[in-house]
Amino acid sequence: MTVCEYKPGLEGIPAAQSSISYVDGQKGILEYRGIRIEDLATKSTFLETSYLLIWGELPTKEELTAFEEEILHHRRVKYRIRDMMKCFPETGHPMDALQASAAALGLFYSKRALDNPDYIREAVVRLLAKIPTMVAAFQLMRKGNDPVRPNDNLDYAANFLYMLNEREPDPLAAHIFDVCLTLHAEHTINASTFSAMVTASTLTDPYAVVASAVGTLAGPLHGGANEEVITMLEEIGSVENVRPYLDDCLQRKSKIMGFGHRVYKVKDPRATILQDLAEKLFEKFGHDKYYDIAVELERAVEEKLGHRGIYPNVDFYSGVVYRKLGIPTDLFTPVFAIARVAGWLAHWKEQLAENRIFRPTQIYNGIHNADYVPIEER
Repeated sequence: MTVCEYKPGLEGIPAAQSSISYVDGQKGILEYRGIRIEDLATKSTFLETSYLLIWGELPTKEELTAFEEEILHHRRVKYRIRDMMKCFPETGHPMDALQASAAALGLFYSKRALDNPDYIREAVVRLLAKIPTMVAAFQLMRKGNDPVRPNDNLDYAANFLYMLNEREPDPLAAHIFDVCLTLHAEHTINASTFSAMVTASTLTDPYAVVASAVGTLAGPLHGGANEEVITMLEEIGSVENVRPYLDDCLQRKSKIMGFGHRVYKVKDPRATILQDLAEKLFEKFGHDKYYDIAVELERAVEEKLGHRGIYPNVDFYSGVVYRKLGIPTDLFTPVFAIARVAGWLAHWKEQLAENRIFRPTQIYNGIHNADYVPIEER
């Protein structure tokens, strides 16, 4: 038996073949189904991009309209799920609430017909439609308020901001949020997508697949990093304190949140787009001092660590944008999940096409032939 080289975290080891997305970390390129992320961010919408990711091609006008109408008519959630969410502790993290709620959907749509295209489409529509509703509902219910019903007159992004803030958003804010969702929709086999694929390979239901991915996304080394970035910027406090803070981090060898990426060795193209979105928001709705801190920190990190390929990733500027959109810090990662559901479902569908259950091996480094010691002698 050939013993393979052990790579912690499976770094650089192919786990699948996929035609969904592509990253060139040396050149800063991200493509969904061959289309550059810059083009999708400026020309597409989140739902159109979701259709592209999941079904493999851009929809016709008629196909997109039908897809959008299906999503619109499935935004509401069962009252029993809302009742369940009301019982969640107010101090609980929204990602934990989302994971439980996503899993609960499987109780209400328990039919499992993974070889039926109609079943797959229904599951895609339900998850894309209901996840934002559940995120917004928990935010209001943990404050003691009833959730806001979806507004059928608003598109996908605008409706979420409406349910979250109880008022219709400015069109620019809604557009920028839609672009943010597009930017976060997919990114090859990252940790949460791999989790989704492993779960999907057992042929369980798609709601369990998404719930497992949500649990993985919650970690601070993955989706939770955007929350940590805001905490870091608040700790720095001022532009003047950026370089002393960075020097202290480097001396202690502590991680600088929002910088560095397993794949990108240049600035994440999504971070560049997010920075531009932040500036558009500030131009219309007023400046945010934390943006100035972020820009100075990027400059300082590039000077000291750029030679090591450490640049801003997608998490670095996303939190600044979300803050300006009125999204609470601990909802940043659930918002990430709202977007990434599209990518998870694309990989779920692709996994089903040629499924083989994931069963990696291990390198055992324990002892052998150990004696059992009776409890009286321990």
